[in-house]
Amino acid sequence: MNTSGLRWLVAAAFLAAGPVAGVIVAHGHLAAELLAAAEMIVGPLAHVTSASVSWHDDVDAAREEIERAIARVNQGRGVLLLTDMFGGAPMDIASMFLDDKGIEIVSGVNLPMVIKLANQTPEESASDLARRVCDGGKEAIHQASEILARAAKPT
Repeated sequence: MNTSGLRWLVAAAFLAAGPVAGVIVAHGHLAAELLAAAEMIVGPLAHVTSASVSWHDDVDAAREEIERAIARVNQGRGVLLLTDMFGGAPMDIASMFLDDKGIEIVSGVNLPMVIKLANQTPEESASDLARRVCDGGKEAIHQASEILARAAKPT
């Protein structure tokens, strides 16, 4: 089989199984708002959902919320859990799913990371996507005064 035929088969498998899914897990309403902002930019993200961890949720209730969110979007290729900060309750509860097949977790979620979920290739595994999303999130963080000061200096 030639490479174009192989690419077609990989793309067909991607369409059949769907993309790697995403669940944004954060304190308060942050997860839902990040998803809403991303959808304003790239359009509907049917394979991404949010799960909020309320300030007063008990661990079991929060775990069940995340479990339901995973079930809503999981299409068989894995699920990336994006949490707001390492060491916070959302991350601690999300880490309970690390032993599940196909689950990856990235902490420190920001809007560029959510947008990266919209642009994945059929060849990417959940682990590959997690690395790319993490790298993309880091690359999007800047100290604006340094960039703008350089741009304003005459050459």
